[in-house]
Amino acid sequence: MSEAHLYLPVKRFLESQHYEVKGEIHDCDVLAVRDAEDPVVVELKLSLNLGLILQAVDRLAVTPKVYIGVPGRCGALKSRRRQTMKLLRMLGLGLLAIHEGRMTNGVEVLLDPGEYRPRRSKPRRDRLLGEFVRRVGDPNSGGMDRRRGIMTAYRQTALLIGRFLQDNGPTRAVQIARTLGEKNARAILHRNVYGWFERASLGVYDLSPLGRREIPRWEG
Repeated sequence: MSEAHLYLPVKRFLESQHYEVKGEIHDCDVLAVRDAEDPVVVELKLSLNLGLILQAVDRLAVTPKVYIGVPGRCGALKSRRRQTMKLLRMLGLGLLAIHEGRMTNGVEVLLDPGEYRPRRSKPRRDRLLGEFVRRVGDPNSGGMDRRRGIMTAYRQTALLIGRFLQDNGPTRAVQIARTLGEKNARAILHRNVYGWFERASLGVYDLSPLGRREIPRWEG
């Protein structure tokens, strides 16, 4: 399939909606006109990339009805469909999936262009700011490699508990919480997300062999 192969299914699709359609008008791959309405521009490419998006954004200077047209098997529609749709929605662009081997019904409208009005998420905002407030200092560099793990407020508290156990040996969870002033200490010991702790007896915790190895690595 070439970009030229994408044109005819789009032309037939728009003509079925009573548009007059012509190709390659002033650098626009597809231009469709219907009565006195805003014209429709479709930019065609075999893959969805930054160059195509910038090209489509430039077309918004002449009409608010700008679509990107790509093959239905386009990689971005498979691996990052949700993120791709969100980006195009934010930019006010539409998206057409063109399916090979079909004509009028070979075009699927995935997204119509329109003004983007993001829906705010108060829980996500609260979690974001809550983590900011709870995290002690600024232990991570923005853009760092996350494969080793990053220092979160939760990890900082787990390390605080781990260092207490290093210094004091097996201790009751309630005593750890009271001494450190960490109301979540008991829950962190019980959940044991990182595998650093083990129960020595009822209500009493100690460092696990994994904790003894890993906690020193987070020093400094």
